[in-house]
Amino acid sequence: MATKTIIVPEGMEFIRDEIGYAPAVLVDKRLYIAGQIGRNDRRELVADKEAQFVQVFENMKRILDAAGARFEDLVEVTSYHTDMRDLPLYMDVRNRYMQGCYPAWTAIGAASLCGAPGYFLEVKAIAELD
Repeated sequence: MATKTIIVPEGMEFIRDEIGYAPAVLVDKRLYIAGQIGRNDRRELVADKEAQFVQVFENMKRILDAAGARFEDLVEVTSYHTDMRDLPLYMDVRNRYMQGCYPAWTAIGAASLCGAPGYFLEVKAIAELD
């Protein structure tokens, strides 16, 4: 039977405790990262679009670190965008974190994210650990 471990980085406990899901789940050597949004440790939406995109990747980095993984371990990324015209900005920010890393990627347009205005991006991913 597969070994399943819930990954909850420090500062993200409220996601598990109050919202009711894990930021990530490690099943054997495969890490499933739940959709990350541009919310900081104070649970505030980062308003500036580029800063919000950076926050998404910082949140992913915290999860990867907590699981003993790196961006280079990502094998699949799915990004959800409220405006597909933001793809160049998304790719610029993504490339700051994923230099030389080429996971499969799907970008999906969404009318809204998180049930609230102001969210521009959500990213989920799968990583394979060594």
